[in-house]
Amino acid sequence: MNIYPSNLTWEQWELIVDLFPESKPGGRPREVSIYAVMNAILYVLCQGCTWRALPGDFPAWSTVYGYFWRWYKDGTWLKIHDKLYQWVRVAAEHEPSPSEAAVDSQSVETATMISQEVGYDAGKQIHGRKRHLSVDLLGLVLRVLVTSASVPERAGAKKVLKRVHRMGGESINRLHTIWMDGEYRGEDFMQWVMDMFRWIVEIVLRPLEKKGFVLLPKRWVVERTFVWLNWCQRLSKDYEKLPETSETFIYIAMIRIMVRRLA
Repeated sequence: MNIYPSNLTWEQWELIVDLFPESKPGGRPREVSIYAVMNAILYVLCQGCTWRALPGDFPAWSTVYGYFWRWYKDGTWLKIHDKLYQWVRVAAEHEPSPSEAAVDSQSVETATMISQEVGYDAGKQIHGRKRHLSVDLLGLVLRVLVTSASVPERAGAKKVLKRVHRMGGESINRLHTIWMDGEYRGEDFMQWVMDMFRWIVEIVLRPLEKKGFVLLPKRWVVERTFVWLNWCQRLSKDYEKLPETSETFIYIAMIRIMVRRLA
């Protein structure tokens, strides 16, 4: 297999190899290298190519896609993501669980052939999908939700915060404050978050007198995470038939970022 910029080094691979499921007992022995499969998935993510356009030195595209989908269905990607998340926080001398988080959304265009869960964001004038992202104050993703771009910010935030809450245990047991921008302002929404999760919503408003880019306290970390995701060509637009596939690629992008930090 050729060495591509998206490949994991052996040091990076050794951090996560034991987190992948073993081959099923009683079946045919696994003939494909899981290391090669992972690098093929990262190639698709970083280069933005179709599955069928994978270079020939990777395993067959159908095999690679089969593992990609299987690991989504059995929760492997989330398991790896969440384990690395805690490791990165501890390595940065933080508690495994965050005390504060930030939520924001990003509307992105969809590819021409995509028709499911697609809508129009009138505010941003984008026809496509919306990524509702929750991150800690290091910019590390907690949970993501991909919807039609027509879904309002507060409706999407409610769903993504439910996903954060379902992480449970030591993943979020210290969480108490959620930072958001003015699009989430509203007593009903803030009261709903308090009643449901006992979290406080803090709204950071953009100064009216300032033009152009403004660095908003606490909230800027979400914008930086969106930039990280855009380094991956597959995430520059939404090319996925299903929103769940888009979410999976976002978690894989974060896995790549976190494993590179740790190694």
